[in-house]
Amino acid sequence: MITQARIRETVADAVTKAGVLLPEDVSSALAEAYRAEGEGSVGKRVLGRILENLEAADACSLPLCQDTGMVLVFADIGTGVSADLANLNQAVEEGIVIAYRDNFFRKSIVKEPVFERENTGSNIPAVIYHTLVPGSDLTLHIVLKGFGSENCSALAMLNPTAGPEGVIEAVVRMVRDAGGKPCPPVVVGVGIGGTADRALQLSKRALLRDLTDRNPDNRYAHLEDQLLQAVNELHIGPGGLGGTVTALAVKTAAEATHIAGMPVGVSISCWADRKVSIILRDAEAETADAETAGRETAGRDTAGTPGVYDADAIRS
Repeated sequence: MITQARIRETVADAVTKAGVLLPEDVSSALAEAYRAEGEGSVGKRVLGRILENLEAADACSLPLCQDTGMVLVFADIGTGVSADLANLNQAVEEGIVIAYRDNFFRKSIVKEPVFERENTGSNIPAVIYHTLVPGSDLTLHIVLKGFGSENCSALAMLNPTAGPEGVIEAVVRMVRDAGGKPCPPVVVGVGIGGTADRALQLSKRALLRDLTDRNPDNRYAHLEDQLLQAVNELHIGPGGLGGTVTALAVKTAAEATHIAGMPVGVSISCWADRKVSIILRDAEAETADAETAGRETAGRDTAGTPGVYDADAIRS
């Protein structure tokens, strides 16, 4: 039985790590971007400061960014899992409260969005999605989503005949409109298909993918290559101050849609692409295979998830 207490404690540790340490795929991509920028350029200096910031956050156990984000959780629930699912959201949010309280992370959530906008003082509620998947594991994919980049999210409802050229044009337009606001170099998640709301959800899910992975569908792998090239040709650059690297990666997630349309949702993460996945099991935990963890059923997601830990390993 996966207890509420175990979920709470594991989430608290995972959120703490996500707020302080970037996953290896992201930190490596930032180091590569630093090497790619011209010697003495503004972009190289910006990336140099970002890399220094990563080292300081690690050494001092401090947040990577003052905006410690709104917590987004994708809960992949195995159909054979033995867990207190009735209280899953409560356990997850209790873990979030502990992490933000004990680590003095900034609390950024307001109770209602239009009028009083009073801070909840706890950084909850979180945004939690539930998906049933085969197996008996409970996998929680967690993103700490800052709102400088979240405010640059966008949706395009394309004609069904738009094809890959239409997708590229729409995504490039959205990134161009965002400019330097999302703190580039960014990671761009692109959701294609479903309905308008589903396309945006898919774009968030795409942000979970390892930046070094290769989409197993060659058509979408090629589309991602084209998108990354087109985005970087905007030369928005690190910090929005110009340069070679505007995006570290562009990742897609696609699924079925209606014959009359092609929804395209875009979610952008700033350079502080804070993500972590944890797997909870009934029995003795085994090291997760990051190649397969985090996939949705029915082929919705076609690539693995970085920073996947079992519930015991993450506490070490």
